[in-house]
Amino acid sequence: MTRRLITHLRHVDLAVPDLRTQQDFFTTTWGLTVEHSDSGLTFLAAEGSPEQYVVRLRESADKRIDLISFGAKDRADVDTLAGDLARDGVQLVHEPTDLQTPGGGYGFRFFDNEGRTIEVSSDVAVRQHRAIEAGESIPVRLSHVVVNSADPEGTVAFYDKHLSFALSDTLVHPRMGSMMWFLRTNAWHHSMAIARGPHASLHHASFELRGIDEYMRGTGRLLRQGVEKIWGPGRHLAGNNTFSYFLDPHGNTVEYTTELETVDEDTWHPHLYDFSNPEVSDQWGTANAMNEFVARKSFNDPDKGLFVAPPV
Repeated sequence: MTRRLITHLRHVDLAVPDLRTQQDFFTTTWGLTVEHSDSGLTFLAAEGSPEQYVVRLRESADKRIDLISFGAKDRADVDTLAGDLARDGVQLVHEPTDLQTPGGGYGFRFFDNEGRTIEVSSDVAVRQHRAIEAGESIPVRLSHVVVNSADPEGTVAFYDKHLSFALSDTLVHPRMGSMMWFLRTNAWHHSMAIARGPHASLHHASFELRGIDEYMRGTGRLLRQGVEKIWGPGRHLAGNNTFSYFLDPHGNTVEYTTELETVDEDTWHPHLYDFSNPEVSDQWGTANAMNEFVARKSFNDPDKGLFVAPPV
């Protein structure tokens, strides 16, 4: 296996027109904690995660993904990866430098093949965190991020070639061909997935809960509060994780999940799963059917931040 310099997913940063409403949703409703704040910026932590924050919100006229952040082992690996990308012609947003975001650290940013801003960092201070208690229906950590791509084959190839992401499984459809690719950066089945869509955008951000009971309690709590549910509750076949998808106030899909599969990377062989088989999307058969409504909501609005780095 090619030496992988990316260790894990750190955070996803979103720009939204109404910062106060979005922050209220992610804290009061979703269960994250405001760990740091600045003018027009909010950094939200998951109580069970050592990451300084798992979501950053920035107030902006344009709704967009500001960036997706991944971790590296140390400064040497950050420098190596930045040098490799530059030599391969990947456009860097900035060279490796000391970071000014909460927890500090050392990192750089670059544009992927479709123009998303990606950050890689090391030496970020560990946040004081705690074990989530039984029955506590708040996120433990950021599980994975899924993006829509108008060129999914090219995007999968980019993350394979330049970041050594490994393919875990692929969803295929008899009429539409390959639909979603699950990519891993460690033993978790996926930290990122690429979905075929009409444009580049956020498909969903997923948050791990403590267990099945906490996941169901969280799903029920959001339903009682009137948050719009898109799909679920159910259990996927690829990754074997549970799913409940909801819409945040700006139309981004966010997911509660638990029990994401870990794989033996030395022996794992990717599967091709036929998405037209209902048990592939939902082993339990408890979720509403995957249909055009669910798909349209997951397409989201076209990302307005492609090849435009966020100001902070």
